[in-house]
Amino acid sequence: MEMRQLRHFVAVATHGSFTAAARAELIVQSALSTSIRKLEQDLGADLFDRTGRRPVLTPAGEAFLPAARALLADATAAREAVAAVTGLETGRVAIGTFQTLTRVDLAAELAAFHLKWPGVQISVHEAPVGELVDRLLARELDLAYLAAAGPTVPDGLTAFGAWEEELVLVTPPGHRLAGDGRALFSDLTDEHFVDFRAGTGLEVAVRRLAASCGLDRHITCEVTQIRLLVELVRAGIGIAIVPRLVGERAGLPCLTIRQPEPARTTVLVGRTPQPTNPAAAALLDHLTS
Repeated sequence: MEMRQLRHFVAVATHGSFTAAARAELIVQSALSTSIRKLEQDLGADLFDRTGRRPVLTPAGEAFLPAARALLADATAAREAVAAVTGLETGRVAIGTFQTLTRVDLAAELAAFHLKWPGVQISVHEAPVGELVDRLLARELDLAYLAAAGPTVPDGLTAFGAWEEELVLVTPPGHRLAGDGRALFSDLTDEHFVDFRAGTGLEVAVRRLAASCGLDRHITCEVTQIRLLVELVRAGIGIAIVPRLVGERAGLPCLTIRQPEPARTTVLVGRTPQPTNPAAAALLDHLTS
């Protein structure tokens, strides 16, 4: 049994498909499938039921998943101990982010960190907030940016920093509100909205905001990608509430929303007040300095 095989197994269980897992692991799907088949042969049991459209954990797979995650976490801890001795000449750090992160230029921050610590391998995982929390608690991530309704964080996690950003209304060019610059929630009663799939960080923030104002939105279209959302708004299917930078980058009319003025909080979190992984501690220091 190899760590690589365990990592591939956990990736499929986490992402829900061989295709998505192969993409996350940066290998071809056939190689990932072969790796998991070899693991199943070593264990003497099928870990996935492959008869449906998506692989489903078998009872053996369900039983093996916690142990596999623990073995990977222990291997990571061992590498971290060596990295601490070698002064970060080597090491690994895994950070999570959500799709509409705009308050932090993560690409620029990671590029600057890489220049300082070129021997550290950085893994970036983009996922819905709920999945990021689960992966943090499972020790699959060291740090993560979460979108939250406020500076509070889920139980078992520690906040290292919080940043607030404005949410604005974006409309198609030529929309009746496009030239106003500002809007009230009462102006939006008869409008059609484009929104993220229920449960994602931005959707939760917008839904809570609308409920607090008594706005019963008519959702015309739900999406999972921010690029598609802004293009649907541009095409005239509906309006949307997004971070200001998203609307400005898309070149859409951005209206300030009054009464109340909505905002979203981005929080950088980890499991402990000081990461035990030296590479994670160095990245945290970089991101918060």
